[in-house]
Amino acid sequence: MITKIKLTVGKGRMNTPMSTLTTRGRVLPFTEKERTEEETVTLESSLLQLIEDNRRSSLQLREKTERSRKEAIRHAARTADLLVKAVNGGVEECFVNEKRIEAEIRSLAVTVARFGKQTDQWLAATHAVNSAVKEIGDFENWMKTMEFDCKKITAAIRNIHEDHH
Repeated sequence: MITKIKLTVGKGRMNTPMSTLTTRGRVLPFTEKERTEEETVTLESSLLQLIEDNRRSSLQLREKTERSRKEAIRHAARTADLLVKAVNGGVEECFVNEKRIEAEIRSLAVTVARFGKQTDQWLAATHAVNSAVKEIGDFENWMKTMEFDCKKITAAIRNIHEDHH
């Protein structure tokens, strides 16, 4: 005797089991009591199988969700690292440029101070030359005055000398 139990599950509903008895090509119905006992055992084992399948698929889904979560965290960390590198690359370049500019500013400040001292020395030398030229001019003027005075004195002495002779 071969017993066929057909239990179909689809979209959350369970169809009632159909019990048939196959004997030498003819289909004979079970007696009511045999059918109820057989359906209960089969229904119970089917429900246990459904529960086990549900537990297994839930476990697989949890594992897949956990793997996906870990992968998403790994991708987010990688993205964050890339963003930090991109931002830091620009910041690092700015920092290097800033240090280079600061070094150039210090160098230029030293050069400006040196030129300032040199300019002060040139101004002092120019003032000394101007004073010397002024003194030369004053001396020249004094010499002209002295020459004029000497000529007057010489003329006066001649006049006196000519008057006495």
